[in-house]
Amino acid sequence: QVHPVESGGGSVRPGGPLRLSCEALGFIMKDFNIAWFRHVPGKKREGVACISKSHGDTYYADSVKGRFTISRDNPRNTVDLQMNNLKPEDTAIYYCAAVPGETTMFYYCSGYVVSDYWGQGTQVTVSS
Repeated sequence: QVHPVESGGGSVRPGGPLRLSCEALGFIMKDFNIAWFRHVPGKKREGVACISKSHGDTYYADSVKGRFTISRDNPRNTVDLQMNNLKPEDTAIYYCAAVPGETTMFYYCSGYVVSDYWGQGTQVTVSS
């Protein structure tokens, strides 16, 4: 099987941190552009953070800029999403996705590029 696997979701109070990790099963993470998307039932899926395969270029949605950080850990074959100062509106299922090739992270996070691989998602709940 070839797919990303997310971990690290859970419940946290507003203002707290949470770190998500995306592990690559069956492929080499550094050879792919990686995106973290989130989805709330009834709403459009949102690309929150993307990182390129080539130069580590990043893109963040305005809703998370300054609070979320996407990074690669090549020895672990993972891409992590550090989420700080979480807000109730960050509550969603977070998915890791991967696509090879060359593209801008703006295009990828904006949904113009179709991902080759998707994880099963991990729930993040921000509530007091």
